[in-house]
Amino acid sequence: MNMAFRTLGVAPNAWTVNQAIADITRPHKTPQPVILSTETKALRLDLAKTAILIIDMQNDFCHPDGWLAHIGVDVTPAQKPVEPLNNLLPELRDAGVPVIWVNWGNRPDLLNISASSRHVYNPTGNGVGLGDPLPSNGARVLMAGSWAAAVIDELEQLPEDIRVDKYRMSGFWDTPLDSILRNLGKTTLFFAGVNADQCVLTTLCDANFLGYDCVLVKDCTATTSPEYCWLATLYNVKQCFGFVTDSQAILTALNNPDSTGGDK
Repeated sequence: MNMAFRTLGVAPNAWTVNQAIADITRPHKTPQPVILSTETKALRLDLAKTAILIIDMQNDFCHPDGWLAHIGVDVTPAQKPVEPLNNLLPELRDAGVPVIWVNWGNRPDLLNISASSRHVYNPTGNGVGLGDPLPSNGARVLMAGSWAAAVIDELEQLPEDIRVDKYRMSGFWDTPLDSILRNLGKTTLFFAGVNADQCVLTTLCDANFLGYDCVLVKDCTATTSPEYCWLATLYNVKQCFGFVTDSQAILTALNNPDSTGGDK
């Protein structure tokens, strides 16, 4: 009789089982503590429990042929996170930190989108709204699988990265994001992407409400909204929902692992 153990699930939320035993102790991953500087205080965090969420760095929001540009928004600011993300992401991957791309990608039939949500993006009913083809290339606005919902070419996605489609400003609303993070054992989240005051902030707020530790990566985040919206976002994150840092501080932390063993 074969009594070899088999792993079920994804570490650390995994069992090992055979015909006689189910080991449900869920062994922990080896801690990777680092000290990260933020704008309010230093954080001692565990990279083994950390992931980065990159929100809406997709063609519809960042490309000059995308939807926001079509409706008259200057999308130039949305390019600001590209260079710091390209410097940061390889280092995070090397440290074993999952990269999770959270892009707006609706169902083709829009059955999970309410009339009120559709009205926000097409208030007259005569414009180019959710699911409508872009005049420039025919891509369907914010539609899963379309060019419009794809990550911009300037940012590299790797096969091991994780992709989550979202259907509202918040990446947690009606998506599997929370389940994915809990299976991976992630409790600390870095936030990047656009727009800082809309989809990034609402996702960060929901993460805070769900009990995650939230860190906004300032130079890897941007908005096409007015400056006061950006300033209010930074204020509210620091005041209510988490911490603000930048990519250089994270790179410094990655290169200087904490060896105090938790001594204070």
